[in-house]
Amino acid sequence: MKSKSRFLIIALILLVAGSLAGGWASRMKSRAANTPSAEMKDNELVKAFGEGQRLIEDNYAVDRDQETLTRAAILGMLHVLDPHSSFFDRRAFNEMQEEQSSRFYGIGVTINRRNSKTCVLGVVKGMPAERVGLKYGDIIVEIDGKPTKGWSQQEVLNHVRGERGTEVEIAVERVGEPVPLKFRIVRDEVPYPSVRNHFIVRPGMGYIALTNGFNKKTSEELQDAIIELKKQGMTSLILDLRRNPGGLLKQAIEVSELFLPRSIDVVSVRGREGSRARSQVYKSENSDPESMPLVVMINQETASASEIVAGAIQDKDRGIIVGEDSFGKGLVQTVFPLPGGTGLTLTTAKYYTPSGRSIQRDYSGGSMYEYYWARRSAEHSAAPTPTPETNTVYTPTGRKLHGGGGITPDIVVKEGTENVVIRDACFEFARYLAAGMFPNLEGYKVSKFEFGYRLRGNEFVITDEVMAAFRNFLQEHADLGMTEASLATHSDYARRRIRAELITAAYGIEAEDQFLLESDPQAIQAIEAIPKAKQLTSMARLFDTSLDRH
Repeated sequence: MKSKSRFLIIALILLVAGSLAGGWASRMKSRAANTPSAEMKDNELVKAFGEGQRLIEDNYAVDRDQETLTRAAILGMLHVLDPHSSFFDRRAFNEMQEEQSSRFYGIGVTINRRNSKTCVLGVVKGMPAERVGLKYGDIIVEIDGKPTKGWSQQEVLNHVRGERGTEVEIAVERVGEPVPLKFRIVRDEVPYPSVRNHFIVRPGMGYIALTNGFNKKTSEELQDAIIELKKQGMTSLILDLRRNPGGLLKQAIEVSELFLPRSIDVVSVRGREGSRARSQVYKSENSDPESMPLVVMINQETASASEIVAGAIQDKDRGIIVGEDSFGKGLVQTVFPLPGGTGLTLTTAKYYTPSGRSIQRDYSGGSMYEYYWARRSAEHSAAPTPTPETNTVYTPTGRKLHGGGGITPDIVVKEGTENVVIRDACFEFARYLAAGMFPNLEGYKVSKFEFGYRLRGNEFVITDEVMAAFRNFLQEHADLGMTEASLATHSDYARRRIRAELITAAYGIEAEDQFLLESDPQAIQAIEAIPKAKQLTSMARLFDTSLDRH
């Protein structure tokens, strides 16, 4: 009973300390706009945690894994506060810090689930996976002698990643090989850039995919991409923030500054009244921002720091927002390093767009599942669902905007639906096609991989002969679950997917993204919105130096 009493006291101390510190934090699904906090190591919260951890170790009767016990106890308490509060064990905390540093330790491979198997989709140039010969279409069947059947994608990643200089043995099934191939690979530092891709999508029109979060080098990477595209003739830009989970607040401000003139508000951060967190308004300090027409793409996975950027651009009429409502994460986290290499992130403030809009979506009364995973209504309305902080504002040109439920696009376009069964069947077929396994279709064999390739439009055109081979393949592989009727209904989609897979096999995921963008309904609308963006920027007179800015 004495131990239980001590545990309850510890729980109360942690809960109160968390509440005093702001009490809100980030989960990996939707990373926070984080502010690093090395000086927080000696504060009351960390001391309380250390004392609680020692009491548990000294008094708990059952032999249990310390980290598991600690994580379960703290998460239970933090979730009382809000859905973003979280505790990170050593692995998760280390991975978060690595990603914010724009690197991690692994082998440099892109994997995904296809047909309930873990498949290699690509490798990073110069990284260990490329050096030993892993390639598109390989199926990972063992890691360090352990079968991967039934493993999730995250479980595979956890085993592939590790300390720099350590070895991992990976066995793969490869088309044309009678037995699995085994590779011993030494882990190394792998880059994790924020800017995943950039290219000219139309004459004079650039496209930049800023989709991998906001880390310490994000604004630098974005500037480099802009410079390179301007050398290729870019005069307007589509910035893709879809599926960007957020990251560092400072980087969100610096990215916004690239497009907003000096003295223009970017974001305001407000701590709770009476708390230690300071309230502050961040303004652009850029005296020479980019003035080209700008369109920003967002979707329901655009969160936190990326919403800061989209909100600033929209509030100041700097560009047109295209896509779907963003996630709705308006919280700023402070990172608390804890004993044993673990960590805690707590919300110490909320952020607001320049016009004073709160982006945070309502989470009162709902479950964690509903908040993170349940999709909102497919029907979009002109205003978000009312929340405690719903407010209506007007932009400098008189456009009406709403707050309290994420960023609502200026032009709403639903994402195209991906048919997973057809996609996976096309992947399996493309593995054999790229390996040259079909008579009379040897021209589709991928003999070598080419990094940095930019599509010309004539690569791997899918003929009727290829589709006939695909039909026969489906008949021989009924386990793929794709019927003749389904192929007849989705023939165009299947052609596009087979071609995309071959492009991936030959030129990489970046080239595949470039190809698929041509049939992306949101991207098509973004391209068409460039003239509107130009007109909007002109009306807003953001770059008129004769105006007094506030």
